[in-house]
Formats: sequence, C-alpha cells, structure tokens
Amino acid sequence: QVQVVESGGGLVQAGGSLKLSCLVSGGTFSTYAMGWFRQAPGQEREFVSAISRNTYRTVYADSVKGRFTISRDNAKNTVSLQMNSLKPEETAAYYCAADRTVRKWPAQIPGLYDYWGQGTQVSVSS
Repeated sequence: QVQVVESGGGLVQAGGSLKLSCLVSGGTFSTYAMGWFRQAPGQEREFVSAISRNTYRTVYADSVKGRFTISRDNAKNTVSLQMNSLKPEETAAYYCAADRTVRKWPAQIPGLYDYWGQGTQVSVSS
C-alpha cells in the first residue's frame, strides 16, 4: 500500500520561507509524477506545483512562479517544495500527491492523482 507523508509545515511571517517534504513508501516512487496542492478553509483544493517522474519537468501555478521550487530525490523517495516570500493568503493545508499515469507534462488537476497525503499546515502571519 502506497503511503504519502508530508512534513515541514508551520507558522512563518510574511516574506519568510518554509520547505515542505514528502516521503512516499510502499510503491515505486521513481514511476510517479509528484504534485503539491493546497487548500484553505472553505476553498477548493488548488494546484501549486508538480514534477515529472524521471524527466524532471516541472510546472508551477502562476501565483508561485519565481518563489517556489519543487524538487525530487528518487534515491530517497522524497519530493520537496521550497517556498520563499510567503504571503498571508497562502495559509492553507498543503498536500502531496502521486500520479501513476505516464504523461508528457505533470498533471495539474487533483482528480488525476492516485495517492494523497494527509496534509501539512502552513500558516503565514502578516
């Protein structure tokens, strides 16, 4: 059974940085594209960033381009999201997800991902 576990969330002041990590176990990590999503209370889950399984193609939401960086380490079964210059409106639960399907570019739609973590809370104070 594939398990996805996020870590690294916390409270940070506006303009600060956090690095989220996601560990995948029970499956073949190198065959999954990986994505990060976030969801604030009362809002839909939204795409943040994703990385392909072995070509390392990356995609970002327009709102985070230039500030967030996604990376993966297939030897450690981990994917990370470095978040800089955080804004209060980015307060949300951040979720890591794995997509088994081979695609030319990583998917940005939550429903296309097969495995999800429980989320890690990121709170940005003003």
